[in-house]
Amino acid sequence: MSTHEVVEVGEWAKPLPQIDNVNAEYWQAAREGRLLIQQCPACGHRQWYPRALCTECGAEPEWLETAGRGTVHTFTVIRQQGTPAFKAELPYAVVMVDLDEGPRVFGAMPGVDVARVAIGLPVEVWFAAAADDTGVPYWRPVD
Repeated sequence: MSTHEVVEVGEWAKPLPQIDNVNAEYWQAAREGRLLIQQCPACGHRQWYPRALCTECGAEPEWLETAGRGTVHTFTVIRQQGTPAFKAELPYAVVMVDLDEGPRVFGAMPGVDVARVAIGLPVEVWFAAAADDTGVPYWRPVD
């Protein structure tokens, strides 16, 4: 798979994810511009967010790199926020995306005119470099 755009953001002012032995590879791949999900080698089930076990059969899942594309399943528009790092992006949409590979993922669409966001909108991932070992996935319309 190809890597997607990674935007260097300077000093990251938002909360960072809690990195652990289950999700570290996910966040590192995001820093490299790759969106991962998990796939079970025993039953084939695909899942997101990273978990230690397959939610269908309990086997240990493996990582699968996605194409980073999908469609908006549902969304909400955030218009109020007290935290300065988020307040600067108002208004913005938070979306649930049905990936082409199956699972549904969650993320924000900063910098996108919220009037453009709609159920069924084709989207692609991009990443913000939050730390040396952490990228944060965001979504934008496919033009």
